[in-house]
Amino acid sequence: MLDYKPFRLTKLALLVGLSCASPMTVLAEEAEEAAATEEVVELETYTAEGQVEDTMGIMPTEPVKSVFGFGKTILETPRGVTSVSSDMLEAYNITDIDDLVLVSPGAFTQSFFGVAGSLDVRGTPGEVYFRGVRRVNNPGNYPTPIGATDRIDIVRGPASPIYGPSKIGGYLNFQPKSARAETGQYLDKPTGGMSYTTGSWDKSILTAEVGGPAEAFGKSLGYYVYAEVENSDSYYQNSTTDNTIFQASFNMDLTDSTRIEFGGMHHDFDGNQVAGWNRVTQDLIDHGTYITGSAQSIDTDGDGYNSTAEFLDWQSQFSDTSNNFWVPASTGTDEAMDPLWALEDVGTAKLSGDQVLVSPEDVLETEVNTLYFDIIHEFDNGMTLTNKLFFEDLENLNENAYGFSQFADTYVVEDQLILALEAEHTDWLSGAYQVSPSIRYTDFKHGDDFFFEYFDRRDLTGPSTALDRKLLSTVSDEGYSSYTVGDYTDYGVAFLADFSIYENLNVLVGARYDYVDMSSTEKVSKTAFASPDDPDSKASDSDDGVSWTLSVSYNTPWGFTPYATVSEQTTIIMGQGSEISVGNIESGNALADSELTEVGVKSSLLDDRLYMSAAYFKQERTSVNAQDLVSNNTTESEGYEFEARFLATENLTFTAAMTHIEVTNLTAQEGGVQFGFQGAEDMTGISDPSLFYGYVMQGLTLVSNSDDAKKAGIPENMYSLTAAYDFQNGFRTTASAVHADSTYSGFSKSVKLPSYTVLNAGVSYSTDDWTMRVQAKNLTDETYFRSNFPDLFGSTVVLPELPRHWVATASYKF
Repeated sequence: MLDYKPFRLTKLALLVGLSCASPMTVLAEEAEEAAATEEVVELETYTAEGQVEDTMGIMPTEPVKSVFGFGKTILETPRGVTSVSSDMLEAYNITDIDDLVLVSPGAFTQSFFGVAGSLDVRGTPGEVYFRGVRRVNNPGNYPTPIGATDRIDIVRGPASPIYGPSKIGGYLNFQPKSARAETGQYLDKPTGGMSYTTGSWDKSILTAEVGGPAEAFGKSLGYYVYAEVENSDSYYQNSTTDNTIFQASFNMDLTDSTRIEFGGMHHDFDGNQVAGWNRVTQDLIDHGTYITGSAQSIDTDGDGYNSTAEFLDWQSQFSDTSNNFWVPASTGTDEAMDPLWALEDVGTAKLSGDQVLVSPEDVLETEVNTLYFDIIHEFDNGMTLTNKLFFEDLENLNENAYGFSQFADTYVVEDQLILALEAEHTDWLSGAYQVSPSIRYTDFKHGDDFFFEYFDRRDLTGPSTALDRKLLSTVSDEGYSSYTVGDYTDYGVAFLADFSIYENLNVLVGARYDYVDMSSTEKVSKTAFASPDDPDSKASDSDDGVSWTLSVSYNTPWGFTPYATVSEQTTIIMGQGSEISVGNIESGNALADSELTEVGVKSSLLDDRLYMSAAYFKQERTSVNAQDLVSNNTTESEGYEFEARFLATENLTFTAAMTHIEVTNLTAQEGGVQFGFQGAEDMTGISDPSLFYGYVMQGLTLVSNSDDAKKAGIPENMYSLTAAYDFQNGFRTTASAVHADSTYSGFSKSVKLPSYTVLNAGVSYSTDDWTMRVQAKNLTDETYFRSNFPDLFGSTVVLPELPRHWVATASYKF
């Protein structure tokens, strides 16, 4: 493959040079916020009578700039937002984004083949931001690291106009630990720590971090460095994780009014996807009864793999039958099944949760490099000018023996210029303003291979063999389902204003215009069913879109703040590697619009010891023809959510969250059908599903009303509760519970996943320097499941979740 790195680094160096040459800056970043937060927490215990120390950082009192950039607290922000501190992450052993459902409403995420890349927010795929800048798309290319995070902001609904086009569901903004460089700038000596984590299934994670003051070119400098190395096994068979993270950040005051913030992160992940159980039946979910048997051989040349040519030769021997059926009332019958599809030596067995669709050869390898360089200049008149330069490079390889492979080679360069100012217009009117032109360039090369993705050929009671292994396109470099290269540039300008009227009434308005220039090429000769001489398919075009937001909130004298927000958002329809397909450009569907309506109330009561937030929301994609089934499908989400955080005493704290949500597949509702893979419970006319488990059934589920169009895999109701008790002698205990309603595994609603309640508990002991923490998860050993792509694969694969397990961490700080 062509190596783009020299060009990337040259371009990055040029952009950094241009940024340094101009006095540009951004509003104070979250790095500044984190530093300020740490200083306050370390120095402050009781600030007022009746107010107790928030030792875990559960109360949302600090400014959060990841929503609108104005530094409002969550209480003041007219949107659904949850902020999770590093202390909460550690106390409740939140190790991946799927665990965030413990503390945030609307955060339940379906399985992306076992890889926690990005959160589903309000039932819709979300995005990931790094210090307020959107990262390369990551629905499941690698697990987004939690351990390297100082704070996570979960923002429900589209991003601020300042941040550019975004998905309607919401996003996570990660504040990296290395952003504490600002703190180090004011320390007398270095500070840091080390930790080691072990646990079930040979978990092994080592971390180290250090920060402090330094001097460069006669200027005061703060630095912070964080490193993490993991080498762990897994509950699931044939699954391991090797993970390396290195972060560093630096802050320097160039003059009294100008400073720079720069740094980056290197993340190297080596693991695999976990599809879960295949051959799904209701009996398998309810009782663990699995249909065994071997598929008939396709490997005619004896090399141990099934090639595209061998699959095509096998299919040419089929009788005049079809594998496409309607659901429900399938026309499929035992007699309609071709004999070549049937399993041999059929039987049954009890399947355990660790026996999953993973081969020893499966790989998920991803390397991500993230860099940033910000210049912040504060004028004498109070204006702030910031230039934020961001670069990210992703290389991904994903190979699964059952018939799916993918590679992605993508990089992004973004530059934002933000002018911010505040003004007192009259005694009763003041305003804060931001104006931001930006440019974002994305270069992509992406290929995937799914034409012969046959989940059911593998018998999970035995190893992967030549009967189920496919010769993958990423190995042979041919036979891809798609092979796309191209680039696109987004030129944008945004305006945001926040007005305070008579102190208590706030009106926030914003607008953005984006012009996107796109070019994409499909390498047809690399795809299946093509010859080496077939010409490339190309498309180039430009499109534009307008985003806007309007929010009104009112601070009552009783501690309640009601608010209402309406917003329309432009979204770029990109795939798993941030690619734009030729077809979407040709059809004019590369850009889409989404709408949000949210009405809620927030409150801070009992001397700021009780925070509560409740909201009704409705968000939908208005462009139902523009979608990517993997990372940006067309949905309408409607529901309500509640969140509470309570400092009951100086020892006892609680958090609670509740979500009620209904998600509708708008494309299926409009078109009357939904394509998908069909499982045993869909094929109602077939008495024995082993008659087709050697092949794959697919077809259309009929949608005759709005209930038929409801998406599966997302519990309609979810509840969570956490509690922590600090004995004030070094010991602290924590407990948490999550309850989810039953839900269907797939769109056809033929297999129901049971409701569940998962209980966790932990204890820790801390001295001035040392902390020992032990956490037990899923205490009652609850059996529960998470669906995989319910619109497409939900009837054929499902992921069994982890049984009872434990984690222990020892950490030292200096």
